[in-house]
Amino acid sequence: MREFVGAKLHGLRVTGKSLEYEGSASLATSLMEAAGISPYERVYLVNKSTGSRWDTYAIPGREGEFTLNGAAARLGEVGDEILLWTFRQEEQFTGANVVFLNEFNKIERRKTYPAEEPSAVEF
Repeated sequence: MREFVGAKLHGLRVTGKSLEYEGSASLATSLMEAAGISPYERVYLVNKSTGSRWDTYAIPGREGEFTLNGAAARLGEVGDEILLWTFRQEEQFTGANVVFLNEFNKIERRKTYPAEEPSAVEF
């Protein structure tokens, strides 16, 4: 088994922080559904402002909101742009859902990473 990207949210904006919460990242249920992310599924995050990378789990939140909870609240500020993705284990890559967001955490467009092999890149 290999690990491949399963879903990606691109351009997610931090709208709140809750240091005293027990942990996780909360995001709108509609975004979870659009990308194919289940509640309590492991997610990986990268803060484009700081370069910080970490993993946690996703919990359903309110529309338009993305909150860093627990210790992760120290890894971003309100307004920071975050990349969030999941991985899945499978024999071969079967494709992935990618959801691009605007500055209000609303879906701007969608894309699917194809299951076929990408073309070779020349160096």
